[in-house]
Amino acid sequence: MNPTDESAALVLENGEIFLGRGFGARTELMGEVVFNTSITGYQEIVSDPSYAGQIVVMTATQIGNVGANAQDTEARQVVCAGLAVRECSPQVSSWRSERTLSDWLDGSGVPGIEEIDTRALTTMLREEGAMRGAITPHVDDLPGVLARVLAWPKMDGLDLVPRVTCAASYTWDAPTWRAADDQRAPQVPVCDRHVVAYDFGIKENILRQLRDVGCRATVVPARTPAAEVLDMAPDGVFLSNGPGDPAAVTYAIATVRELLSSTLPVFGICLGHQILALALGARTFKLPFGHHGGNHPVKELATGKVEITAQNHGFAVDPASLPEGVSVSHTNLFDGSVAGIMVAGRPVFGVQYHPEASPGPHDSSYLFARFRAALDAHAAERASR
Repeated sequence: MNPTDESAALVLENGEIFLGRGFGARTELMGEVVFNTSITGYQEIVSDPSYAGQIVVMTATQIGNVGANAQDTEARQVVCAGLAVRECSPQVSSWRSERTLSDWLDGSGVPGIEEIDTRALTTMLREEGAMRGAITPHVDDLPGVLARVLAWPKMDGLDLVPRVTCAASYTWDAPTWRAADDQRAPQVPVCDRHVVAYDFGIKENILRQLRDVGCRATVVPARTPAAEVLDMAPDGVFLSNGPGDPAAVTYAIATVRELLSSTLPVFGICLGHQILALALGARTFKLPFGHHGGNHPVKELATGKVEITAQNHGFAVDPASLPEGVSVSHTNLFDGSVAGIMVAGRPVFGVQYHPEASPGPHDSSYLFARFRAALDAHAAERASR
């Protein structure tokens, strides 16, 4: 290969090298390489804080055809370590686009690589598991790149939440809706329930979904003490998604354990679900290549209903470790792993997948309504005391 100004390489820890063309930021970043099977929604995927420390391989063949815009980002900063695609579309065809995917990644400091065999790469990751890698423009020193990859920390035992959590508490700004009797206005619930949301890497669409079921959210940093949250007298607590190994987020596990001593409803998603399980006494383990995409079937055991879900995680809860009184509520039909848990007789539950989607199907949005019902029941019980 004759290197050019656009030459790039994806170097894996097993020594495999994929040579291609770079786009986005012309820099070298390292992380765990995983694949995502979603066909659409690349901007939401890249901006999902759960991808901190990871290089995302898209299995869809052409990415970038609708460009990028400010409204479709899921976080204020993009923290993934890179994007690998078969082809980055040179043309943008959406009226909503404000810039190309390449320009957006460049402005976010994220490197991309195209013109590589993503089918072969995905097959390798499925057979050998997710592994460390780097997207680099330094194609003239690939042995040196490999050495840097091998020195990079593995995901096991890695707490990445400090990279993505907010620096200070804030109230998420929900729109002010007109009175319900104004027929010109959308009939949106008044935000009359107060939820404290722990930010382990929260997605913007989670806050929208909480708003849409009538919840006002106070977002707090990951290390916020339980006592401080309880002093806010919320109607419930939400535990967000996020990156890294859940077992390494020891401070959050201890905090949630304290919160569980109250009677507050608690709802966790993805990393929040795993932290909830750990606080209840369960264990987690690393999946070989994780679940990343918008087409994962999940079964709710109580109803037998199957939902197609969006998922993005590399760890799972060990069902054999669940303590008495905690049961599996949902299972992943791809591999039988735990997709949800619930606590008997208490408004405490979590799901491994993303009911807020963005991107993905909306089959599981009922879980936010379920959380709202738990908030109402708790508020009524508190009022009757």
